[in-house]
Amino acid sequence: MDFGVTDKLGGNHLAERYRKSAAADKNGGVSFAELAAAKAVGQPNVSVMSFKDMWQTRYPGACYNVMDTSKIDGSLWGRNDYPWDKYFSNNADASVLDWKPSGAEPAMLDPKVQAKINSTIGKKAIVVPPELEEKMKNDPELAKSVMAKVEGFIAEQDIMNPNPRKGYLIALDGNGDIAHACVTSEKMSVSSAEFVEARKAREEKRAEYERALPE
Repeated sequence: MDFGVTDKLGGNHLAERYRKSAAADKNGGVSFAELAAAKAVGQPNVSVMSFKDMWQTRYPGACYNVMDTSKIDGSLWGRNDYPWDKYFSNNADASVLDWKPSGAEPAMLDPKVQAKINSTIGKKAIVVPPELEEKMKNDPELAKSVMAKVEGFIAEQDIMNPNPRKGYLIALDGNGDIAHACVTSEKMSVSSAEFVEARKAREEKRAEYERALPE
């Protein structure tokens, strides 16, 4: 399922999305842009790069944290007061894993919420579970596949909202799928209900089309 944009009309927004799969491209799950970036820093073959190197080569300056976020209640990720901005560091404080709300959720236009959003715009951060980190160290093909999913998600978001002023926080699960993703940007005016319903409608239409195809 997808969790849509959670803001009111206008202003900055926080989008929460859940993605379970992405098609690999003809380069075995690694984009041409990533291959080119790897060659630019002297790497003859992406298969010899760690996932962290792939991520930070593809997105220079992007943050990388190895943490297990699986026990965080899914409903917290979309809250305006959740400290998702704390992940935008290469040494995120583990306190984010135990965070609980202390009161009512603040409005999207609350100055503190806006300041937090503004601090993430133009940045990227990814959170990798320890078990997945270990798997990818021993399986370069898995690392490339996970990178393809992440890159595909970001590319899809850039197409849906071409505004270049965005921030991305992506949390992976133990299998390398995207468990949670928070996308911050400016000038977005889609409500969460509209976003979710539109997504469901597209999925139902696609399923209906596939059922109608001859076997």
